Amino acid sequence: MVICLCLGVLNMSVLLRNVTNSIWHAFNSLTTDRNGLVMKSKLKVLTANIGTLLDVYGVEKGLEHFRSTSSLNFEHYKYYLQKEVFTSLPDSALSLSALRDLEEKIDEVCWLVCQKRYLDQRERPVFQDNCVYKLFRIFCLLAELVPDDSTDFHDCFQVLLHVSEARAVACQLASALGMSENDASLSGVVSLVGVTTAFRFSTFLAILEAKCVGGDLDSFTVEQDCIDEAVTDMYNTYLYDVIKKGPLLKRGYLFPTLREYWFVLQPTELSYYKAQDEREQCGTITLNAHCHVDACPSSGRDKVQRFMLYTGERNFELAVLDHCSRLQWLSALQTAIAHSSGTGYQRLQAHRRRQQRDVAEKDRRSEEIRRRSSHLLDMEQTRAQLQAEKMARVAAESQARALEAIHHEEERKLQELENVRARLEKLLEEETQAKRDEEIVRNLQARVLREEWEKREELEQLQEEQSILLEQEREKRREFEFKQREKETQLLKAEERLRQLEEERLQLDRELNSARDKILMSEKSKELLEAQLRVIAPQVRESDRVRRALSFMPSTKERPSVVTIRTHSLRRPIQSNGQMTDDSDVSKRFTDGD
Repeated sequence: MVICLCLGVLNMSVLLRNVTNSIWHAFNSLTTDRNGLVMKSKLKVLTANIGTLLDVYGVEKGLEHFRSTSSLNFEHYKYYLQKEVFTSLPDSALSLSALRDLEEKIDEVCWLVCQKRYLDQRERPVFQDNCVYKLFRIFCLLAELVPDDSTDFHDCFQVLLHVSEARAVACQLASALGMSENDASLSGVVSLVGVTTAFRFSTFLAILEAKCVGGDLDSFTVEQDCIDEAVTDMYNTYLYDVIKKGPLLKRGYLFPTLREYWFVLQPTELSYYKAQDEREQCGTITLNAHCHVDACPSSGRDKVQRFMLYTGERNFELAVLDHCSRLQWLSALQTAIAHSSGTGYQRLQAHRRRQQRDVAEKDRRSEEIRRRSSHLLDMEQTRAQLQAEKMARVAAESQARALEAIHHEEERKLQELENVRARLEKLLEEETQAKRDEEIVRNLQARVLREEWEKREELEQLQEEQSILLEQEREKRREFEFKQREKETQLLKAEERLRQLEEERLQLDRELNSARDKILMSEKSKELLEAQLRVIAPQVRESDRVRRALSFMPSTKERPSVVTIRTHSLRRPIQSNGQMTDDSDVSKRFTDGD
């Protein structure tokens, strides 16, 4: 396998190679007999659906003119897909996430075609339909397309999963369900190694349901939710390259305190969530070839084991509770960074295991050939030696017969003595070995017990320290919330006081405008009255002179009365020449005469 994603065409070849197994299952479900041929009319529907997913339309029309036969085998159909469907896509590079989305869509279409064949074959199903689909995708990722030697046709293929891969999947599923590798269910999978070397999907599914999950189906007690969760975790591990999951402590950016999150590590990113259910994502750290990790030196005061993740944009400080977990996370992060630019971590690992099996098979075959040739040579040499010995034996038989009777009795006695000595030595060795083993077991038990007590004390101390830190963190959070509530109350009071002052200012502005309007009106009224007074005053003075001339009685009593009447109408302050005057000034002006 060539792992390269530089050109779009190469991306399409990688996509076709990744979905070949699922397309074969759909193709195989459309066959009507064992000759491995499918009618073109059936293949048009499958080709049209694959072309629609790849945003290529009308590619199924070329099947009518492809070859002169009315049916195609899988090799011809795969060649048609490669030349007419996948190479007709634009020359643009695909990202790993886009490649995975296309693989998932094509696998789903192929599963819709072949699901009835696999779901109806089960006698007592354990997995739900969605779990069977996930196991189908895992099987297609790990299986190999090989020629079918069970038929007489040379163009037939089959998709088989190697027994080592099947055992790894079974062990992982059983481990997720709380089973150990020594359980009887797993031993049933191991016993199949000598029977066969590869499984079809139906056999693989039946083994998982009967051996790993169901066991004795009459006593099946595993909850369906646990099975779904275990299959989903295994699906994410294989199809989405989840390398490691677990809790980590991360130092914040705004609040530089260590806070625990649930981290999910993939080759291209490190995501962290609030809880283990992975429903609320808090952030994502992008990983590439320029990132690296390094362990921080720990001091005696540190309660956690810290390490740094360096990226191009920012450095992240992470921590775990023990040294072993830190080593595991450092190794997992280095693995993810090393595979951040490949076609997929699990596919690469499966390809490496496949190459190792091929190399081991080649070595085994070469060793078998060498062993057979060596065996033939040894047989020839042995045959020559036997011939020579036969001739020598014929010559010595005459002498041996004479001595045989004498030595026969001595040999029998000697053999008895040898047997007795051998039995005594064996008993002595067994007794010595038993004592030695007993001493070793006692020492091991004492050491294990001592280490267990030490670890228990360390765990109790760590638990107590963690409780103290959590209590301190809660106290700080309560103080911060109390101060925040006080600030909010003060802010609300200040805003209320500001609104009151604004209303008072507006009221004062209205009163000031009203006072100004009144002053203007009073000034106009004053000017009008002064004009009237200037017109009326000369007439009053002339009438007074006439009375003084014609009467002998003093007329001073009448003038004040007239002035008094007018002064009562001028009680408001009047502004004249920039100065304010009152009604007494006006009365005085009227009483002064000429």
